[in-house]
Amino acid sequence: MVIEFARNVLGIADAEHAEYDPYASKLVVSPLSCSLVGETLEVELTDPPSRTFEIFGGEKILEKYYCNFGLDPGYQNLLHNKGFKMVGTDKFGEVRILELENHPFFIATLFVPQDNSTRESPHKLVTEFLQTIIRYERHTGVWQGNFLK
Repeated sequence: MVIEFARNVLGIADAEHAEYDPYASKLVVSPLSCSLVGETLEVELTDPPSRTFEIFGGEKILEKYYCNFGLDPGYQNLLHNKGFKMVGTDKFGEVRILELENHPFFIATLFVPQDNSTRESPHKLVTEFLQTIIRYERHTGVWQGNFLK
């Protein structure tokens, strides 16, 4: 999501992910200072009007991670100011959740919600994503996959 936004909204044609091109000049997604694989960390929800804040109904959540890469801090404010809002950060202020403003459900997380979801205890983001699709279908009367565009 971040790479596409950087390329198509910010106009950074050569935006890259360090995992796929570690020597690229515009690494929008870069290696984290330390691996978060298998870690459970607190995420502070920093934007009360955001959809994510509304979904969780609070200011802090605990999430499990499986990653070694994240949004390069040098691009955080640029994305935020162009509408891909930082709505959740770690204790160091690094982005862990981004949300595209003015979209029914465009939420990017550094953690993997579906991996922390079970039938008995579905993750709130997974549940809300499905409910948003159902509301969209009921509102429009059709489901053509256009919701995510």
